[in-house]
Amino acid sequence: MKTVLTIAGSDCSGGAGIQADIKTITVHKLYAMSAVTALTAQNTTGVYGVMPVEAAFLEQQLECIFSDIMPDAVKIGMVSETKLIRVIARKLTEYHAHHIVVDPVMVSTSGSRLLDESAQDALCELLLPRAELITPNLPEAEALTGERIETADGMEAAARSLARQYGCAVLVKGGHHKTGADDVLCEAGNTRWFCGERVNNPNTHGTGCTLSSAIACRLAEGLSLKQSIEQAKRYLYHALCARLDLGQGRGPLDHCFAVDKMEF
Repeated sequence: MKTVLTIAGSDCSGGAGIQADIKTITVHKLYAMSAVTALTAQNTTGVYGVMPVEAAFLEQQLECIFSDIMPDAVKIGMVSETKLIRVIARKLTEYHAHHIVVDPVMVSTSGSRLLDESAQDALCELLLPRAELITPNLPEAEALTGERIETADGMEAAARSLARQYGCAVLVKGGHHKTGADDVLCEAGNTRWFCGERVNNPNTHGTGCTLSSAIACRLAEGLSLKQSIEQAKRYLYHALCARLDLGQGRGPLDHCFAVDKMEF
């Protein structure tokens, strides 16, 4: 069985963070492992508290995982402090981790800032260059490039710029557009668009976590980056189409929409 490690924050309401990652990895029939970077008090209406773990404890989690069950892919989500980023980068290098997908979580779906501004430089310096793929949404791509992105050409320019800067593939996600869900990938200097139908569903809590985890799953199985993104987008589309309706704000996806169709 292939294995995927998620390094991210915990969402007590279950819709995003490591909870969304573990659900996604599990329904893809891979073995999920997690290293928790922070505890959060959040639900569908917002983030009300963030408690980062101690750097030494995060290092202990990662050492236990890498030294025993080496992951076939690593997904990295919310990491709010520089000292935690340094620990992750050191362990990724020490154990020669591969198929690293970084979702540069800076702002939650509800608008709460999840990345300490002082840690953004460390993220860019230490983690993004180690990634095989980074998956910024439009606000995150704007934060990373310092440029406003309002058009398809702007998305493509941002993907090219970030790919040159960090030496990895970049998927700029267009889900924040009101009219579409098209994403653009820049890989090895070439760009490719992945068109997606926009689902009329306000419940989008955890979409970024889910997509990046699904991509990591397919990379762990040996698929190409193009195939991994195509299949991950298809999974996310159906999870949205299932129209799970929980909570008083932007609710979570139905990660397990197809479980009743699986064979046991």
